[in-house]
Amino acid sequence: MPVAIITGASKGLGEALALALAERGWDLVLDARGPVPLAEAAGLVSAHGTRVTALPGDVTDAGHRAELVAAAWRLGGVDLVVHNASALGAEPLVRLEDLPLEGLRRALEVNVVAALGLVQEALPLLRAAPAGAVLVVSSDAAAEAYPTWGGYGASKAGLDQLAAVLAAEEPGLRVWAVDPGDMATDLYAAAVPDDDDPRPEPAAVVPAFLRLLDERPPSGRYGAPALLEERR
Repeated sequence: MPVAIITGASKGLGEALALALAERGWDLVLDARGPVPLAEAAGLVSAHGTRVTALPGDVTDAGHRAELVAAAWRLGGVDLVVHNASALGAEPLVRLEDLPLEGLRRALEVNVVAALGLVQEALPLLRAAPAGAVLVVSSDAAAEAYPTWGGYGASKAGLDQLAAVLAAEEPGLRVWAVDPGDMATDLYAAAVPDDDDPRPEPAAVVPAFLRLLDERPPSGRYGAPALLEERR
């Protein structure tokens, strides 16, 4: 069975993607900081009969990243790395003049540095996989200038560039950066707590991610709404 590592998998998009892959028979290594919600998510995922290893921890910690890859190796290897864990830098979001520099550092560490660290750890196993792939969760804030989204957007723009260069350096892999669009997640609620407009549930955009795995288009940056629209 193929094996995926998914960070930020205790809720939201990470959990929804884990459930979808479990339904397809994938074995999974799941990460999140909160042990209780991660255990709950792992229980739901394992109900599909797949093998699931849940490892709570901070993805910015090198030792934790090594544990994630070692757990995947014990399941058979690494076919897919999904870097979904994200940090806003400030909750709620603020203008750049008020953005705590420590918050910006945290966003960069989680969204960019940890992503590269995990890929570096997993790269030998990804190269050995029949169809190794890396999928990083981006944002439209990486490409558009939205007030108060500067720190988060800068980190996601850095993540996009990291993915693009990785794709150029590793032509044997697929490396996709995916903008999922707005979703009803705790992250979005923390970013903009006064926004009452309804947002799609994360499960609604998972088919866009599955399409990438099914069709394996060239490495690059993709928008989930466009992938969903083209499939209809």
